[in-house]
Formats: sequence, C-alpha cells, structure tokens
Amino acid sequence: MKALISVDMEGISGIVHSSETNPERYDYQRGRELMTAEANAVIAGVLDAEPTADVLVADAHGTFRNLLPEQLDRRARLVRGKPRALNMLAGLDEETDAALFVGYHVRAGEGPGVLAHTMNGEILDVRVTGRAQGEDVRITGHTPGDGAQVTAHAPGEDVQTTAHTPGGDVRTTGRSLGEIGLNAAMAGHLGVPVVLLSGDDAACAEAAALIPEAVTVPVKEALGMAAAVTLHPEEARDRLRRAAADAVSRRTEIPPLALTGPLHVEVDLASPHTIDLATLVPGVSRTAGARTVAFTAPDYGTAYRLILLLAQLATIRPA
Repeated sequence: MKALISVDMEGISGIVHSSETNPERYDYQRGRELMTAEANAVIAGVLDAEPTADVLVADAHGTFRNLLPEQLDRRARLVRGKPRALNMLAGLDEETDAALFVGYHVRAGEGPGVLAHTMNGEILDVRVTGRAQGEDVRITGHTPGDGAQVTAHAPGEDVQTTAHTPGGDVRTTGRSLGEIGLNAAMAGHLGVPVVLLSGDDAACAEAAALIPEAVTVPVKEALGMAAAVTLHPEEARDRLRRAAADAVSRRTEIPPLALTGPLHVEVDLASPHTIDLATLVPGVSRTAGARTVAFTAPDYGTAYRLILLLAQLATIRPA
C-alpha cells in the first residue's frame, strides 16, 4: 500500500498568523515544529493501519522546505523543495492508494477561515467546463474571491448538468475550488482518493462538500483570518493519528474526485502585467474580460499544470 501525505501549514493546530508560517518572521521555527509533529501523527496513523505501507510526505507550504527532516518519522520519505512536478502533490502517481491532506486551509473569499487564500492570492477566479464520468458537467461561474466554481452531479442533489449519470465521481455543489478542490481533482485524475483532510472547521467543511466520504479532522475553529479557538497540539495529534488509521482502512469506500477532458478553463488574474505574460504561453489567449485569460486542455492534469504556471507568472513583477 502506498500513501501520499501532503502537508500545508496554515491549517496546523495552534497556527493562526503569518508570523508562524513565513520564514522571514519571528515565530516561524515554532510553526515548523508544529507542522512536523502533525505530519508525524498522520504517518503513525497510516502505519498503524498498514504497517508495511510506503509513505511519502510532500512538504506543501510556500518554499516546500518547512518540515524538519531530522524530526520527521524515519519510516516515511520526504519530498522537499521546488519547483517540481505536481507541486503540492509531488510524489503522487497512479500506484498511490490514498492521499491525505494535512494542515490545509479554506479557499480565498470564504470563511471565516484562518489565513484563507488560494495559491498565492493573485488568481482571482478559475472557471472550468468539462465532463465527469460520461456526464456533461458545467464547472463555471464567478464567485467573489479566488477559486474555481464547480457545478456537477452529486447523488440526491439537483444541480446544473446537461445529462444525468448516477454515481458520477464529482462530489460538488456549485462551490468555488481552492487548493483543496484543485489538488483533490488532480489526485482524482490519477485515480487516487483523498481519504483525509485536516485544518480549521472551514477547511473541513469545504472538503466535506466535495468529498463527503472523506474523513475530516478540524483542529481549530476559525474566528477570523488570524484568530481561532485551537485544540492543544497533542490532542490534535492524537485525533489525527486515529483518523488517519481509520481513513486508510476505508480507502476503498472513498471515490476519487475525477474530471475528464477536454476542459475549457478561464482564469481571472489580479494584475494586467500577469495577463500580458500569460498570453505568451502557447494556447492561452486574452478574452473579452479585462482580467481574464482562457485555454483548452485535453485533460485535468494539463489544466492543473497550466493553472500552476499562471500562478507562478503572477509572482513576476514588471522590471
């Protein structure tokens, strides 16, 4: 059995402020230690359920150099540094049996959520039109804040589709996708279910709306962008260890979040300079909207990589 644990930082218990997540701020070292300890709890839970599992841990925050290698459980292997293929999911492949998202945060524009954002905050919106398991699915529409609004068939719900196919893999209700949804769909593209997510209560609600069968572990209750009622870190780790074991044991009951192509993608960008750079990418064109670029991708894997590229272009400032 192979598991990938993707570990972000904003959703770790005890963390509420950017001073704890930014390498240039005074409280970052403590944030790193809290992050590494929660990763270890999830590693232990996976191995409680599957003692011979191959466990990879992808450092998925900022520089991707936050987890402390010397403090990480030696039974796991660490994926560290950037740039790299699949970004927050580096190490994931078709042979992976389960993905676990630890320390994740709610999408930008949603909340209250601790340190809510999507990618780097420069992508304002992503709209995708595609198909899910033979069903015509419209994944589109602007929602204030960052993310990708998705509308698809979910059992028992009446949502916007042009054809009904029971049991489709997409579990959405028209909400915007932030890092949780974008990464879960990339895992689904490879046939891998996301079986566990931890973070604040808003992040857990976002995950539950997309993947109802997944196990969620709220380690803090968000009061705002930089405030929360948080569990004691040791209590959070105990809950995470038990939940990880349960989630891995039930992995065959949790469907992947899968979209199939071709996909039409529109991305709203904050900076006119980024729009100019984006149109240098083959296949990406400016649309009628003042801040929107668009492209067509043959599959979600290609769309995901192009969205990541646009996010990276957004970090380049005019000379």
